[in-house]
Amino acid sequence: MPRKRAHWDSVPRQDGRRFVVTGASGGLGRETARVLAAAGAEVVLAVRNPAKGEQAAAAMRGTVEVRRLDVADLSSVREFAAEIGPVDVLVNNAGVLAVPHAITADGFETHLATNHLGHFALANLMLPQLSDRVVVISSDAHLRADLDLSDLTWQRREYKPFAAYATSKLANLLFLAELQRRLTASGSTLRAVGSHPGSTATAITANTGSAFKTWVGSWGHKIAGMPVQKGALTTLYAATMDLPGNSFIGPDGFLEMRGWPTGVGRSREASDPDLAKRLWTVSEELTGVTYPL
Repeated sequence: MPRKRAHWDSVPRQDGRRFVVTGASGGLGRETARVLAAAGAEVVLAVRNPAKGEQAAAAMRGTVEVRRLDVADLSSVREFAAEIGPVDVLVNNAGVLAVPHAITADGFETHLATNHLGHFALANLMLPQLSDRVVVISSDAHLRADLDLSDLTWQRREYKPFAAYATSKLANLLFLAELQRRLTASGSTLRAVGSHPGSTATAITANTGSAFKTWVGSWGHKIAGMPVQKGALTTLYAATMDLPGNSFIGPDGFLEMRGWPTGVGRSREASDPDLAKRLWTVSEELTGVTYPL
């Protein structure tokens, strides 16, 4: 893990490097893409809504391309991965939080599909085209997660939106650890690095279906958290700094809610290698995508 670097806010030049940022039409993804492009990178905004992506791209300085990608739809993931070409860094940023229960076209619960399975498939499909790393965005909500591999789609249990979100964020960290283990075992120089943004004021709570929850989420992050320009620094640190594989970057402040990028810990479940392997097996079965290296 890196030592604390107080007030780290200077992304090194990224000239000649190509990044894919999922969910880059708003929030943390948009800010991450903006900063990378300004630092000289070629950035692909991988977005579900291309028109919204074009609006975001128009406000950025540098080389920016918009491509359609719905990570909750495996057919879209496969199409994107087949056409994207060589990439240095994949930033798996897109996500949903506390949305009402719904099942995707592939038959998965929305949090699982968007936050984990779609990115699991995307990363594995793109690994042969990557030259540097995969960045996995998790959350401190993983600390409160309970992963039930026998009921990932919440068909047997009572559906709880925040619990489903937390579970998907735990899945992100288990994926991170098992991906790095596999990369190391296969002799690959690629690495997987994780981060979480603490409490950052974005519009991610806008689709909860509850006006009260949306209001609390929005204003709570504004009062206790960080503006998106600072919240994106953990992602940018994970995407651009020389870090060992399986590093996990978060804010250095109280309860990791706000602050500057530093190495942070994770729950015992998130560090369980057996659970990570079992989740990987289930994820391969559900997506039909396997480790390619």
